[in-house]
Amino acid sequence: ASLATGPRQNNGIFYEIRTYDIKPSRMKEFVELVNKYFHLRTAHSELVGFWTVELGAMNKAVHVWKYDNFAHRAAVRKALANDKDWQGKFISPALTCIEKQHNEVAYLVPWCQLGKPSKEGGVYEWVTFQMKPGGPALWGESFQAAINAHINTGYTKLIGVFHTEYGLLNTVHVIWWNESPDHRAAGRHSAHEDARVVAAVRDSVRFLESQHNMLMIPVACSPLK
Repeated sequence: ASLATGPRQNNGIFYEIRTYDIKPSRMKEFVELVNKYFHLRTAHSELVGFWTVELGAMNKAVHVWKYDNFAHRAAVRKALANDKDWQGKFISPALTCIEKQHNEVAYLVPWCQLGKPSKEGGVYEWVTFQMKPGGPALWGESFQAAINAHINTGYTKLIGVFHTEYGLLNTVHVIWWNESPDHRAAGRHSAHEDARVVAAVRDSVRFLESQHNMLMIPVACSPLK
């Protein structure tokens, strides 16, 4: 299916992206709470991944949740509010560590399935593209071509491409996996000398307003490691 056919896949599944800014003096404590008690949260719904940001931002945590539909999320949120263990053991102490919270709802683009790295370890790159208004019907084919050009170089593994439904609209989040920051750097350098990548990127940037990236490390309890 082409991304230009619509902003999401042909089912109700969506992903909630949660970003927390953590107090600098409390980051270690927050991660310890996550690793110790997040099994209480994942008993209610599926966690895709949980990372802390190493480069591109500081004292930030990002986690992604999968839901079947909005009714599913509402039921999960209600159950969490009534889960005394979750509220007492994690929420109460964790809230004292958090400075700011932000969430978005996004769909996987139709031509992308959620991937997994070939092995545990490595690092994740989260790239956010702010596209010009018009949606996937305007920029979808060019964006897909640019993503595929990078995939075809073989230096990086695509995990997922998400298009926002709630939050800042016309935003696309792309998650990549690399063996190490140095492996990524070498691969990027090589890709930028590949005529196919250069041509695809030049075509897609016509629709680009801005972009930002972060290098992320998975926490111990993250399904994507």
